[in-house]
Amino acid sequence: MSEKSGMLRHFLASIAYHATKAIRYAPMSYPELDLGEGVRTPRQILHHVTGVLSYAHSFYEHYDTTYFEHKHWEGEVEHFYAVLSRLDASFKEELPRKVTEEQLLQGPLSDAMAHVGQMLMLRRIAGSPVPAENFIYANIRKGVVGPNQPDPVASDE
Repeated sequence: MSEKSGMLRHFLASIAYHATKAIRYAPMSYPELDLGEGVRTPRQILHHVTGVLSYAHSFYEHYDTTYFEHKHWEGEVEHFYAVLSRLDASFKEELPRKVTEEQLLQGPLSDAMAHVGQMLMLRRIAGSPVPAENFIYANIRKGVVGPNQPDPVASDE
């Protein structure tokens, strides 16, 4: 595997790690937290992130049209991790694509991470902030893109 593909896989694992912090142990009211007109709910944000990652994957294989189907929270979460897994496999196999690694990073992957940040902010607004963590020391590993993310190893008091 090339160094660039390895870095993309690590960034994808970082997206999974951060997103899991927003998803895991969220209060039941969190997915539909409504801050008003023009602001997506956490469920809508996760749906959008899945679409962005499906778009990234479309440079390797066909576009995942199941993205367009809105799902309940659990369905959105499952779909998110499934798309992460497929994209990680494509990065690992280094399938041919129409764009560079840098374009994938600056476009859909960076956009996905930005939206995960929104989800984390909404957790705080929902009255359920995630514990602070020093992500330099987080146990993030290539290929670990599912919901079973490791616990924090370095809390940031």
